[in-house]
Amino acid sequence: MGIKEIAHNYLKLALKDPNATFREGQWDSIECLLNRKRVLVVQRTGWGKSMVYFLAAKLSRDRGAGPTLLISPLLSLMRNQLEAAERIGVNARSINSSNRGDWDRIKRELINNEVDLLMIAPERLANPEFRRSVLTHISHNIGLFVIDEAHCISDWGHDFRPDYRRIVRVLEAIPSNVPILATTATANNRVVNDVIAQLGERLLVQRGGLGRKSLKLQNIKIPQMSARMAWLAKTIPLLPGSGIVYTLTQRDTERVASWLKINNIDAEAYHAGISGEDGDSGHKETLEQKLLSNEIKVLVATVALGMGFDKPDLGFVIHFQRPASVVHYYQQVGRAGRAVNEAYGVLLCGEEDETITNYFIDTAFPPQQHVSQVIQALNESDSGLSTTELQRVINLTYPKIEKTLRYLSVESPSPVTKVGEKWHTTAIASTYRVDRNTVEMITNIRHGEQRQMRDYMNHSGCLMAFLQKALDDPLPQNCGKCKNCNPGLSLDESYGLELAERAKHFLRQDYQPLPPRKKWPLKDMFRSYSFSGTFIPSELQACEGRALSIWRDEGWGLLVARGKYQFKGFSDDLVAACLTLVKRWSPQPAPRWVTCIPSLQRPELVRSFAERLANALRLPFVACIEKVRDSKPQKEMANSYQQAKNLDGVFRVGEGCLPEACLLVDDVTHSGWTFTLTSALLREAGCSAVYPLALALNPFGVD
Repeated sequence: MGIKEIAHNYLKLALKDPNATFREGQWDSIECLLNRKRVLVVQRTGWGKSMVYFLAAKLSRDRGAGPTLLISPLLSLMRNQLEAAERIGVNARSINSSNRGDWDRIKRELINNEVDLLMIAPERLANPEFRRSVLTHISHNIGLFVIDEAHCISDWGHDFRPDYRRIVRVLEAIPSNVPILATTATANNRVVNDVIAQLGERLLVQRGGLGRKSLKLQNIKIPQMSARMAWLAKTIPLLPGSGIVYTLTQRDTERVASWLKINNIDAEAYHAGISGEDGDSGHKETLEQKLLSNEIKVLVATVALGMGFDKPDLGFVIHFQRPASVVHYYQQVGRAGRAVNEAYGVLLCGEEDETITNYFIDTAFPPQQHVSQVIQALNESDSGLSTTELQRVINLTYPKIEKTLRYLSVESPSPVTKVGEKWHTTAIASTYRVDRNTVEMITNIRHGEQRQMRDYMNHSGCLMAFLQKALDDPLPQNCGKCKNCNPGLSLDESYGLELAERAKHFLRQDYQPLPPRKKWPLKDMFRSYSFSGTFIPSELQACEGRALSIWRDEGWGLLVARGKYQFKGFSDDLVAACLTLVKRWSPQPAPRWVTCIPSLQRPELVRSFAERLANALRLPFVACIEKVRDSKPQKEMANSYQQAKNLDGVFRVGEGCLPEACLLVDDVTHSGWTFTLTSALLREAGCSAVYPLALALNPFGVD
């Protein structure tokens, strides 16, 4: 039996289909790998790229080769791939953050050559223990090296996940004749060039056509969030099967899913930070399974649900906001219609899209200022500093410090190195400078991709052909199904004014919880107060509070921003809205008086609002909190240590504090430390309970 026939039998076994055949190009790619070549496979979503490396891994193992090492970007992707591998007899394992208890066993199996395929995330390559205990043992014996979703090298490898740049170091450590496979559905020429830079000039590029005959593409401009939510509520029940709604932020997945639920649509939110009751780590898997089995109509998701999620009969993919690039859009919309004749891909466009996308683009790279701060702090430390310790020294957020260190650690040569939990500088630190030319080039590319998505939104020709051309497909063709090719096949774009008003009302009651802080950033950190230890005693803690809105959102957030900076005062509408909030919230024991956070710069702004709210609640207002010295705005303080330290000695509680529960009012909260400290002072002065109430939550601290 020839090798192709053997492979064909494995294929039929994997697909559970005795009539299964290779798709055009699949066997060609497998054969190249068996002949020890380096291949980049660019094929449409649903073509079967994973089958190429599973079959190649199986066939190479049958020939006595060592294990396959697979670099995969997402845990969810790994889970799906492990299941697929098992069906064809590939003994696959994964080392990731969710299976720490299995690591020792998997390492033993690898050393004993009992594993056919090992899946890891690129960040695993940065782990010294992994390199020492795993990689050094198998590097000489790797049978096949695979980078799945290789466009991540280009889209994420420069900034978001710079550990993708470590791949080239692995390739230097393994035999030069090891076959290499990179796969993606979304490689334009820029992505191809970035992949070649990592994998070498010998890379053979195998492209297929990217057109999707089943997809009905449609673009709809609906600037207001409430109107888009109304359109979703009206349209989704009419769509075939089940589907996905993509949003740009985790917060929007939650509120869009909640809105759909109250409109009797089975919807769930899905994002990287979501967990079930009691912190259930398998909650995302549960949600994926519900969608796979059509137990729910729609998952409202971030990009966390994308690569590797395979539901062949997915009926629709709707983007609530415009993605940053054609690469992202095609990757996500391509989840729909893989095994059905017709599916919908709808791109909505909102007034917030540009702001969100620009934020991600402009904060992608650490600026030279952050790099200099980190290097200087490490230079001044004799024994090195952990990431947590760096927060106490420099005014940067933990994520920004972590991003800066991660970025610097993959530079070659690197100005920093990690020994245990401590970071240190290297000999080149004093002369290191961020390559601004490269940063500027990549930033300009991404702004260009953003403009390309705007062009796509406004395109009057075939939408599928536009995507194909943007992804450098050599044979773009009109689809005949998109809104521009055949308007009669498109969805109704109306949403109904009454439904939009209901959505606006929903947004205005999307109150944000303000959970109380229970620990100070550092033990005994205050000089001016008697608070000791790390933990805040329960008798000094605030109760859970509420924020009326998200800063500058369509609910009340925009009116809050205008009141603060444009109108120089908060409207009676906001008083009425907070009155409704307090009544719906109904904290117990009920507050018996109202106070507020004072300001030296604008003393009447919050006080006037708090007095009017107290009057509406028929409660006394007591201005018992005093600001005894000025401080920097909390939004300028980047991490918890700096934020809390900035408040040391700023406030005191004077005469008039009442023993009953109170409502503590402020206009905007960012970190929550002002509420935490003043609540502790009020409790210390005898107040029985403190309920923080902010007009807006500003999670990014950006005006």
